[in-house]
Order: sequence, then structure tokens, then C-alpha cells
Amino acid sequence: MAKAKKAAGRNRSLIKESSLGFLRNYINTPSPVGFESGGQKLWLEYLKPYVDTYFTDPYGTAVGVVNPDAPFKVVIEAHADEISWFVNYINEQGLIYLKRNGGVDHQVAPAKRVWVHGKKGPVKAVFGWPAIHTRLSNPEAKEPTPKVDNLCLDCGARSKKEVEALGIHIGSVVTYEEGFDELGYDHYIGRAFDNRIGGFMIAEVARLLKENGRKLPFGLYMVNAVQEEIGLRGAEMIARRIKPDIAIITDVTHDTSTPMINKAIEGDIQCGKGPSLAYAPAIHNKLLALVQDVAEKKDIPVQLRTLSRSTGTDTDSFAYANDGCPSVLISIPLRYMHTTVEMLHKKDIEETIRLMYETLLVLTPKTNLRYL
Repeated sequence: MAKAKKAAGRNRSLIKESSLGFLRNYINTPSPVGFESGGQKLWLEYLKPYVDTYFTDPYGTAVGVVNPDAPFKVVIEAHADEISWFVNYINEQGLIYLKRNGGVDHQVAPAKRVWVHGKKGPVKAVFGWPAIHTRLSNPEAKEPTPKVDNLCLDCGARSKKEVEALGIHIGSVVTYEEGFDELGYDHYIGRAFDNRIGGFMIAEVARLLKENGRKLPFGLYMVNAVQEEIGLRGAEMIARRIKPDIAIITDVTHDTSTPMINKAIEGDIQCGKGPSLAYAPAIHNKLLALVQDVAEKKDIPVQLRTLSRSTGTDTDSFAYANDGCPSVLISIPLRYMHTTVEMLHKKDIEETIRLMYETLLVLTPKTNLRYL
């Protein structure tokens, strides 16, 4: 009977319909590196009912706080920014050439639809690409491959003047059009799950704490940081400001079960098999062991991987900030990272939320994380 109740509890979805509506809207809202305010406003509005107070920093990192007067501080963190492009050059024929803003993949760009965010609002455009007939008309010519310097946008204008009349200027930021959608077997797809899914999950942790009436013996800071994609910059700034005692970071990690990924290098991680915990120098071993213990006791499946010198996530900024902050990384498996069809599994979202939530319930200011 106890096992049946436990299974029934696991089968009940943690994600309410209203929460899913927020996630859909949040993923569909452009928040490119350096221009995250649209998504941040949406995230804060969703979070406000579940926190005691909130604040933002000069570059747009948003923070919701529970128990703001508590001296001991725990952070749960995600990053809000998405990869994008900058308008870099407009030629006399009205074609727009670009520069990367973050690690955007030029190979997925041809024939994609985009929004150019100009001074007069978003403008539709497409990544043009030569028709296959023209590319193959000379059998001896080498097949062209997409590169930053041969990709261009066509917004329908036929002169530089017409482009500028639409409000497009050098420095306008460009995001892909694709948004949130659902596939079979509880999979979601969209651009920018890296890492707005993290922002969604930490907000859901705050919702569960509030709705379940759980009181924490420390200050809890839900941090949605900017500018991760260009060097963990938002986390670096906010870690110095908050000065947390413990940090739990959530981000995405690669599902390595798809073709052309070497498991001997990237490890064995799959969507639908639970959150991934990482070993790395920035990961605090005793905090990681605590999270693993919580996962075992609460029957939450986890996957393990290693990350060597750097995690490549905001974990690094928090771990090495100030006098050092014990930090752990809880990642959610993701297929097709940095494309417009990033894919993850609903079960992994729920289990990652649950692992963060249950971990917070066992932490106290007296939790011993000292090595020596």
C-alpha cells in the first residue's frame, strides 16, 4: 500500500496548467543576450506571489527573495539570456549581414525566419540561401557551406534606405521566430530552453514552497541571471552582491543519445531519465553528496557526468565568488542545444524541480559543508 501511494504521488504532475501557460509564454518571449528585459519582466510577474520581495541589478538580473532578513543565504539560480545575432552591416541592396551575440550556430541558420528588433519594433526577415538548382549548376564547384560572412537576412527591402526606414540599425538584435511546441511522449521543443527552462524551474520551486506552506531557516534567493552565454557575466555580478553561503545552479546539459555525439567524451545522458549531477572542481563534493542523498531518499532518478576544468555554467561564477561559495549543478538533459528545436522531457522538468525543492528542505545554516 505504501509503495502504491508513493507511485501515485510521483505520477501526479507538479506542473499545473497555469504554470505550463507561463512556460509557453516565457519561451516565446525574446530575451537575447544584453536585451533580456522582456523575459525578465514576465518572469518577475509570475514569481511575485511566491516571494517576500524582489530586486534587479543594473544589467537586468532579477532576484526574488524569501526571508530577506535571514543572515544565512541560499541561492537557486538559472540564466535568462538566449543566443542571438547583431545586425553588423547593411549593403546598398538592402541585405543585412550579422555578427554573433553568444554561441549561436551558423549552420542551422539558412532558411530560418527571424525577428529583427529595431527602433520601431520587431521586423520579420529570413535567412536567405541559394536554391539547390543554382548551387549544383556547376558540378565541379564545391558545395557552399553556411558561414557568418556568407549568411544574410532579407527583410523585403531592396535598398539600405528601405531597411533603415523599418527601424533596423547597426546593433539591432535578431532572434529566431520558432517558439514553444509539444511533441509525442511528453516532449517539449522550442528555442531558448537553454536556459529559460531553468528560470521556469526555480520559479516553480518558489511556488511549491509557498503553496505547501514550507518555512525555510534561511534566506532563499531565486536568481535569474543575464549574460551567461557570453561568459557568465550576470552571475559574476550578482554573486558578489548577494554573497550567498550556498548556491544551487540549474542549467541544461547534452542528451548524448542522439547521432554524432561521442559518449566517451560527453558521457551517457538521456532525456526522460532524470536530472544530471556533475562532478567538477567547482562542484562542492559535500554539497553534491547531500543532493545525491536527497535523490536516493526521495526516489528521484539522477544521471552523472564529469565536466573537468570548468562547468561552462554559472556554477563557476558562484563557486569562486567572494571567499568561495559551496555550489552544486543540477542539469536537465536537452537535445539539439543552441538550435531552434531544443527538446526536453516533461518528466525531467518535474524531477529537477522536485530535487531542488527537496534539497532546500534538508538544508539549514548548520549543514556542515567544511572539508577540513
